[in-house]
Amino acid sequence: MEMLWMIEPWHWLVLGFVLLIVEMFVPTFASLWFGAAAIIVAALLWLIPIPVSVQIIIWLVLSAIFLVAWFKFIKPLSVDRTKAGLGGSVIIGETGMIIVAPQPERAGMVRFSVPIVGAAEWMCRTRGEQVAVGDRVVVTDIVGNELIVSTMTSQAVINKNS
Repeated sequence: MEMLWMIEPWHWLVLGFVLLIVEMFVPTFASLWFGAAAIIVAALLWLIPIPVSVQIIIWLVLSAIFLVAWFKFIKPLSVDRTKAGLGGSVIIGETGMIIVAPQPERAGMVRFSVPIVGAAEWMCRTRGEQVAVGDRVVVTDIVGNELIVSTMTSQAVINKNS
């Protein structure tokens, strides 16, 4: 019966790697931390003999610490502000700056301070309005791969009349 309760360092190592492999197929970042804790317990067990109950407690405590650290401190730093993968309607209302003025025969270019739907610069046109390089514009519509923009002042007038 005592043989059943003997956990060797390699058991923890295998458990750790299995949990890391599971993380590749279930991308929740939960099993990653349990796997990392198991690998640390394996390393500790190779260095010093630890009773099974203490091994499990160390594994649970390390897993909890890693999970709390991930969700409280690390994950908020990795928030994706690009809006990539969302529909084009999230671009409407965004504010950018003209870097190439649109002409009647060719599109211009607008740059956003934060990448929008995966890109910081987009082709743009106006609806007959004159804009110059450096003007702040707001996206009012999307036609194909081009944004329809208008100056901030004309957008304020449109919103005021609505």
